[in-house]
Amino acid sequence: MIMLSVWKALFLREAVSRLSTGRVAWLWLLFEPVFNVTYMLVLYTAIRVHSVGGIDTAIWLMGGMLAFFMFRRTATQVMYGISANQALFTYRQVKPVDSVLIRAGLEGFLMILVSLILFSGAALFGFDIIPADPLAVLEAFFGLWMIGLGFGLATSVAIELVPEVGKLIGFILRPLYMISGVLLPIGSVPQPYRDYLLLNPIAHGLEAVRLGFAPNYHAVQELSIPYIYAFAMATIFLGLALHKRFATRLVMQ
Repeated sequence: MIMLSVWKALFLREAVSRLSTGRVAWLWLLFEPVFNVTYMLVLYTAIRVHSVGGIDTAIWLMGGMLAFFMFRRTATQVMYGISANQALFTYRQVKPVDSVLIRAGLEGFLMILVSLILFSGAALFGFDIIPADPLAVLEAFFGLWMIGLGFGLATSVAIELVPEVGKLIGFILRPLYMISGVLLPIGSVPQPYRDYLLLNPIAHGLEAVRLGFAPNYHAVQELSIPYIYAFAMATIFLGLALHKRFATRLVMQ
């Protein structure tokens, strides 16, 4: 009961903080994906690309970008969860791992809301946004959320122990946007380079989301949902082990 009360209080605190940090903090949640999708859609339209991999360009872009943001936003928020809640650790009921888990849950919830709003907006413009396999889309989104959680759990400890690691992680996250297949289809990359890119589980997640929207999408044959979840579980286990090992140092930082 105590743990549930702590989680509830942390969730409400994080929600208020996340949505009221600035005057338009809540608007930025929507603006970033809308801007990215609109910008790339205009660019693809200008070069007369109306379909990618056999599906509408707008659905291809929107599904891929929202799926990527599910990972990146979750990972980023969890990564800085300890430093943002350091003052709360004076209460022995609040553990560092509690703060990062709640941040991950909140970010996943917010991204689902953002995705529903954006897809509903696309439907008003006449796009067919109903997934052919909704469960497959949710499965892929959940897998990407779990990867973000695992990545954030591990890096949140690393950043607290060695602050300089934060810059390195930021450097690593930047090219992920390109090499995960957000803007260019992984299937168009020749071998053996495609195999190298598919070591990245996020690329599998994006392909799975798009395939869930349109079964006629030309997804890469190497697509593997088990790989996504195996990678996610491994990173979550690593992150929890690090939190357990350095629990005292994280509180005393």
